[in-house]
Amino acid sequence: MKVKIQARRVYHKFAEVEIEVCEDDFDDYRFENGKWVTLQDYLIDKEEMYYKEVEEALAKSEYEDGNGVEDHYGMNEPESESEWRYDCDEIKDGGHI
Repeated sequence: MKVKIQARRVYHKFAEVEIEVCEDDFDDYRFENGKWVTLQDYLIDKEEMYYKEVEEALAKSEYEDGNGVEDHYGMNEPESESEWRYDCDEIKDGGHI
């Protein structure tokens, strides 16, 4: 009798970097794009400020078991291949980017 044994294991990497957002630049961005522009909008539009730094940090990080949803605050999309988010304590804002 032949029996197939199958296993699937998920691994993830996690990295966290801090960037400095110039408040004057953010204010100018809001002025040019409307007063309802959020920090989230700004970060999505200004991806070049952090993309390379995050990718380099991810390349250096170790693989961990699981999808990371249970291990890292705010990561809540287990069906996604990757997930990016931001948090800013100064203005008490955070979310996905």
